[in-house]
Amino acid sequence: MSKGKAQGDMKTCLIADDSVVVRKLARMMVEDLGFACTEVNDGKQALDFCARQLPDIVLLDWNMPVMNGMEFMAALRGLPGGQNVKIVFCTTENEMAAIKTALAAGADEYIMKPFDTDILESKFREVGVL
Repeated sequence: MSKGKAQGDMKTCLIADDSVVVRKLARMMVEDLGFACTEVNDGKQALDFCARQLPDIVLLDWNMPVMNGMEFMAALRGLPGGQNVKIVFCTTENEMAAIKTALAAGADEYIMKPFDTDILESKFREVGVL
């Protein structure tokens, strides 16, 4: 049995990335997995969205204008219920130190760009939203 939500059983994903192309591709993949999606292009917009409605999962870019992924993640974790949102960092950063930094700061998982539906699905399963 899935946990029903007030607005129905569809889970929600927030895609925060400053690249329109990445957002559109990620949205197609995430919607194929059965999620309702919202797209934003910086961490401030992501935080504003989360302050109104917490998603089940955030696909989060590291490098964004206004507020980067790390700053957004810290702010999200401070919101009521923000600890329960799953965060998958999605970035071109490939140094182990960066990955460890993101995970230590509260990310649940980490994927490298470019990624495909199979990779996304496996990460969503790992964090427990699928």
